[in-house]
Amino acid sequence: MRTYDTAFGINPPSCVENSLGTPTGLHVIDEKIGDGAPAGMVFIGRVPTGKRYWEHEEQRNFVTTRILWLRGLEPGHNAGPGCDSHDRYIYIHGTNLEADFANARSHGCVLLRNEEVIELYDAVPSGTLLLIE
Repeated sequence: MRTYDTAFGINPPSCVENSLGTPTGLHVIDEKIGDGAPAGMVFIGRVPTGKRYWEHEEQRNFVTTRILWLRGLEPGHNAGPGCDSHDRYIYIHGTNLEADFANARSHGCVLLRNEEVIELYDAVPSGTLLLIE
């Protein structure tokens, strides 16, 4: 069993589409993306760019290293129209904001440090349940 520091959405927890809040409730790790990518690799549209975050001219909050794409399991709460975690592209992923991790915020995703998201990615299979409270 491991515990990780995490960062969450810009806004308070919310399952509402476009809320920029991290959705609560029971989820499953539906898809895993980024197997073997180097730490810091930037993904855009779940596709590796071929560059790590420090190699990009533009600096913004990037999706880095690994993606664990979540699917909500509670209809009307985090699954279905207007609240669907999968359709909102809610992930657990690495971040380029490690230097100021205490203040890092996402658009609803769960952020981990790059080495920790690799560890988690390698430890859990697709189909693993996750409760976000």
